[in-house]
Amino acid sequence: MKLLEVKNLSTGFASESGFFQAVNDISFSLEKGKTTGVVGESGSGKSVTALSIMRLLPKPSGKIISGSIVFKGQDLLTVQTKDMERIRGNRIGMIFQEPMTALNPVLSIGKQMIEAYRLHTGLNEDEALRSAINMLDRVGLSSPDLRMLEYPHQLSGGMRQRVMIAMAIACKPDLLIADEPTTALDVTVQAQILGLIQDLQKEMGMSVLIITHDLGVVAETCDDVVVMQNGLICETANVFDLFDKPNHDYTRSLLASIPRLDSQPKSTLPVLTSIAKKERTTETNLDDSNYGRILHSSDTDNYSQIKLNEILKVEKLAMYFPFRKGVLGRAKDYNRAVDGVSFSIPQGQTLGIVGESGCGKSTIARCILRLYSPTSGKIFFDGKDITKLKPKQLKMIRNDLQMIFQDPMDSLNPRHTAGEIIEEPLAINNFEKFYRKKRVLELLDTVGLPKESLKKYTFEFSGGQKQRIGIARALALRPKLVVCDEAVSALDVSTQAHILNLLLDLQSEFGLTYLFISHNLSVVKHMSDKVAVMRSGEIVEENSSEKIYNEAIQPYTRNLISSIPVTHPSERARFEHSER
Repeated sequence: MKLLEVKNLSTGFASESGFFQAVNDISFSLEKGKTTGVVGESGSGKSVTALSIMRLLPKPSGKIISGSIVFKGQDLLTVQTKDMERIRGNRIGMIFQEPMTALNPVLSIGKQMIEAYRLHTGLNEDEALRSAINMLDRVGLSSPDLRMLEYPHQLSGGMRQRVMIAMAIACKPDLLIADEPTTALDVTVQAQILGLIQDLQKEMGMSVLIITHDLGVVAETCDDVVVMQNGLICETANVFDLFDKPNHDYTRSLLASIPRLDSQPKSTLPVLTSIAKKERTTETNLDDSNYGRILHSSDTDNYSQIKLNEILKVEKLAMYFPFRKGVLGRAKDYNRAVDGVSFSIPQGQTLGIVGESGCGKSTIARCILRLYSPTSGKIFFDGKDITKLKPKQLKMIRNDLQMIFQDPMDSLNPRHTAGEIIEEPLAINNFEKFYRKKRVLELLDTVGLPKESLKKYTFEFSGGQKQRIGIARALALRPKLVVCDEAVSALDVSTQAHILNLLLDLQSEFGLTYLFISHNLSVVKHMSDKVAVMRSGEIVEENSSEKIYNEAIQPYTRNLISSIPVTHPSERARFEHSER
């Protein structure tokens, strides 16, 4: 029995440059109790399709041009606004792609959870409180009673995503639309969440529409798959048929772009021709004083002869955050986010850091960038202890020390166009205007965005496209060390392959060093020379990427590896979800 049927749906957006049709005459259906995955590149129309079903397109620019969306025999496009509000959250739940924009920054997690329960279930305050704490615990959030008191900015990206999932499934809807539900989650919590969704699905006969760029999630959970490209459906198939016998060239390219545990580290991944890396040229006619630290191609020939020095050395780093209570706000206890961490990275190499959400990975990144002032310990960058530097001294080294942030919505200014965002570090460092414009166009091309993106604002881009803007900005000054904090977590597999190849090419050409933080263990293995495994603020194991994955010593490391999503539906795990 069909729970949802989308027929000839077309959706578009009005802008200053004209009307853009994001979804073009698509049709598909979802059976009751089944799971359908929608996959495709960033900007292919996946999220717009979900927002069209929920009737949550941004106003006034977004518009459904034609078609019908039939849910339980009722066309949602003909439903009155008040009736649609009752359907949303109660009969149709949605997990949004970017929790930081979906959660209210001025309300505590508890208030937002309780509001959802009281609005849709009629529970009183105490009942809603108990239900909210229980649901946060069920989605794997530690200390759920304390998290109820915290605000979205106090949680890691993965924790915020778990809160969104808890709110979406609170009312046990008939249809759950999950727009990148596990993008910000580590592999163990991802396995728990996917298992939880499957448990609820069996309990209630719920249908699930999963929008994802992770084909491992598709292989693990889906019955059917819809493949989208440029607003069109290019293939619809049973999940086994799709992985065994893909009919469309685009589908075959997506499957070939996945980094695998058995692949050679730092090898070139296949990419789609539409985003294939263009040949980069190094300018040689620019004045050297204006060109700054940007290397010429002739400089790169000497890298193989240079002794690998430690460009970054971290010694006994600690970062504690106080829990303040009382009228005076005195610290009663501390969250030991990072506790005595030490590691080093030789020039031109990559250290990968993996671990569960909240283990301290992103906190280390912010300490290295001196966005946080460490509680104790030392951080040596290029031989200098940067924990002792003053703001003016820090500004001098930040051109060589850049970061690709986890959440593009957090790090990109919504008041600036993409061109202005990428150009900003060049302007701050007084590069001449003609070079800035040329460099911005080169960077857009490098990360696979059209030059028309220059004048667009961040809300006009998909999640993956926003992340590409962040990567372009970080690469603008050609730094020595780039801290990649979940740099490809928001990208589809084809764009991910392109960006990973790009990062490896830049490393090979210019001797770049990376601190690569990710919850995707397959990606970390592909990118890294060494891997450090973190748990509860400490490094519990560190070794070469091959030995970590093939000869892991710690049970925690082995558990992380065993939680990696399968690469083919025939390999689906046959164990209890409670053990995930």
